[in-house]
Amino acid sequence: MHRTIFSTPVVNTCLRAASRGFLRATGWRIEGELPPGAAKAVLIAAPHTSNWDLPYTLMVAFSLRLNIYWMGKASIFRFPFGPVMRWLGGIAVDRSKTNNLVQASAEALVRADGPVQLVVPPEGTRGKTRHWKTGFYFIALEARVPIVLAYMDYHDKRSGLGPIFTPTGDVEADMAAIKRFYAPIRGKRADLFTSE
Repeated sequence: MHRTIFSTPVVNTCLRAASRGFLRATGWRIEGELPPGAAKAVLIAAPHTSNWDLPYTLMVAFSLRLNIYWMGKASIFRFPFGPVMRWLGGIAVDRSKTNNLVQASAEALVRADGPVQLVVPPEGTRGKTRHWKTGFYFIALEARVPIVLAYMDYHDKRSGLGPIFTPTGDVEADMAAIKRFYAPIRGKRADLFTSE
């Protein structure tokens, strides 16, 4: 996986302190820590309802000493922002093409040297949707890594890492269990998020 802001030593240290200070000053609580056995993991990023989710996710990742990579629509990786987005841990996803993103992502996780967490928003969009995509689930299943239930609750101003979820292969039952965890959590635009 490519070098990111999270693996740039001096920058990482400075931004960790700045992130913690900003979050504390604005009333946010950071909860949890990366569970043992989740050095390589898929992190669900939910709810995803606003462009503000990215900067807050980055600050929380710095605060928790994570080494994240995140998926975003290809259009935000165009010039002149592409190099910056990749340095921030971004991986461009072309949603107009059918490609084997699940397999490629799983292989990248397996091959990664050291701890790496792949952040995937299950909704696949900031807009309202009733259907969660299952790519994150199959990436974790294929790479044989756990899913960490990460969250950002704008109403209660708390964000962090919840429990580990190990996929069983029963997609329907597993997705229902994951959605139950997210039911009480409210995104920046709560009207756009559903965990039904």
